[in-house]
Amino acid sequence: MNKRKFIKQAIWGMVGIYMAPTVLLSACKSATKNEQIMKTTLSSVAPTFKLPPLPYAYDAFPDTIDPLTMELHYTKHHQGYTDQLNAALKEVAISSNTIEGILSKENLTDELRNQGGGYYNHNLYWDVLTPGGSKMSTAFKAKIREDFASVEAFMKELAEAGQKRFGSGWAWVVQDKDKKLHITSTPNQDNPLMQISVIKGTPILGIDVWEHAYYLKYQNRRAEYLRKILNIINWEQVEGRMV
Repeated sequence: MNKRKFIKQAIWGMVGIYMAPTVLLSACKSATKNEQIMKTTLSSVAPTFKLPPLPYAYDAFPDTIDPLTMELHYTKHHQGYTDQLNAALKEVAISSNTIEGILSKENLTDELRNQGGGYYNHNLYWDVLTPGGSKMSTAFKAKIREDFASVEAFMKELAEAGQKRFGSGWAWVVQDKDKKLHITSTPNQDNPLMQISVIKGTPILGIDVWEHAYYLKYQNRRAEYLRKILNIINWEQVEGRMV
């Protein structure tokens, strides 16, 4: 190698050494920008869910749910799930704009499973309660007798599903794809819409058995809470959710 060629290669080598950090920095900036663009795009297309209004006042169930529990449950817990669900939706790409569609997808992220489940479950919980309760229709009673032998057996199994759920969770009445009714329970904020559920289908009744739903009034007496809450179920609303 002659002297001129050696000097030329040395110069280009030095240029490369100085350019490498610049190229690397540029690549990092580009990746960061792409990530920001992706998050902005996800944020712009993600649905936004709102806390639905309660269909009654906080003191609507003085003998069953005390007003303070009702207010805290709705304004703190339910609102919290709503806010965190909306935040989570800005971080992932989804192919559905309904909460039912989101929760029924496979490979549901833990964050969407928890926050989306909390949002949906509480929406259903508030909707199936009504001051004074309501009576089952003749047709609904006939359906219960068909699937559970008797209304009494149905009510007993539903209460037991909530009582036997270890820790936090929910008791459910579910209609499967063959229109058959089932009673089941799920942990935490899971529900029968999710692929992980043992019994999958359309939830038509959900009872919250997290301690925050009853502890101020009942302490550890979950069975008493369940017995009383079954007296304020809006059976017209429950039946109306059947498909």
